Amino acid sequence: MTKKQFWLIGAMVLGVLAACSRKPKDGLTDTYTSGVIEIAADESFQPIVQEEIDVFEGLFPLAGIVPRYTTEVEAINLLLKDSVRLAITTRTLTKEEMNSFHSRKFYPREIKLATDGLALIVNRQNPDSLISVRDIRRILIGEVQTWKEICPASRLNGIRLVFDNKNSSTVRFAVDSICQGKPLSTKDVKALRTNQQVIDYVARTPDAIGVIGVNWLGNRSDTTNLSFRDEIRVMSVSAEDVATPANSYKPYQAYLFYGQYPLARPIYVLLNDPRNALPWGFASFLTSDRGQRIILKSGLVPATQPVRVVQVKDE
Repeated sequence: MTKKQFWLIGAMVLGVLAACSRKPKDGLTDTYTSGVIEIAADESFQPIVQEEIDVFEGLFPLAGIVPRYTTEVEAINLLLKDSVRLAITTRTLTKEEMNSFHSRKFYPREIKLATDGLALIVNRQNPDSLISVRDIRRILIGEVQTWKEICPASRLNGIRLVFDNKNSSTVRFAVDSICQGKPLSTKDVKALRTNQQVIDYVARTPDAIGVIGVNWLGNRSDTTNLSFRDEIRVMSVSAEDVATPANSYKPYQAYLFYGQYPLARPIYVLLNDPRNALPWGFASFLTSDRGQRIILKSGLVPATQPVRVVQVKDE
């Protein structure tokens, strides 16, 4: 070994030791655009979140986002336990949850990302395509059990209502916003595990109604976002007591934007990243022009990107 080689090796070793000594006390080494982190996201947003991750990682090759698609309850619990520093949900933190962070000298941010909606889906063989929020409420709390009670001409029998998961944001929305706090009927309501399982169940069950997130409806072959998946039918929903074609709307982007679709809900990024590292970098991308355009193309309503509303015509 020459003297020059000896000094080069020594310099490299000192460099490695110096880098190790600069490692943060919390053990985290990710930066604004590099490193690997885990995030938590409500499973009902999996299609759009995964698309955002794919584009972000393409722009920043040194960054890795590992999503954990779970229930909204679990996503917020993971954030509270500091197991993740970013969660995507349909609600902001409660006063008690925020106080828990503050007691540990953390000051999380809540950023609105988009407007989503809950879609009601039925089997292709089901001719019933209109329903009111009032009738949805009656089904959820057990006052109505058969299709004939909401549509006298129906040839179907009992209504089978299915959700994705008992701890999901869709169930919480149903209880808080549709049932106005009344408990769901355990007899007539069934919870599976994922939105895809709800779609599969409804596609093979003629008398079922499924409740899923709107971004699961997208027909990937239709760039205009004016059609839905082929294997199921999407119901039109009315805020009036009696649903008619004139007062009922499907969860098209335009109807979400104008507030005409009655089952709309917000999407939030909950961020607890005091180091302003990769969680902040990804959150900034989500709310940037590029990230918001991805949301726009998915059929949801972005929080910051201007929307060019396309006139829709229901079936």
